[in-house]
Amino acid sequence: MQDHRRSFINGLLNLAIFLETHPDVPVPTARVAVHAFPAKGTDEEMRAEVDKVAALLGTGIDPDFEAHDHYVTGLDFGLIRYEFVAILAAARARHAAEDSYRDCIQTDDTHEV
Repeated sequence: MQDHRRSFINGLLNLAIFLETHPDVPVPTARVAVHAFPAKGTDEEMRAEVDKVAALLGTGIDPDFEAHDHYVTGLDFGLIRYEFVAILAAARARHAAEDSYRDCIQTDDTHEV
């Protein structure tokens, strides 16, 4: 875990240095989010992990995501946002149901637009 953490941080630092030293390389014009997730568990276990991270960040839970059964906290660093996201059981079930139709629908590609 510590090696992965160090590798991730080094990657971010190296990207920042590269972009700083190569001003002709474009950067995104919109905000960029970096997402991290708790280990899968019960909704209560994952909410507890998000609550712990929210306390570390000094942030609250973002109510905009709760209607979609995501439990989210985050912190902005300029145009970069760190988010810790629990995808709750209802959202995972909805996604699995929608995804189950993936190979059942064929589009008719013979018509020109």
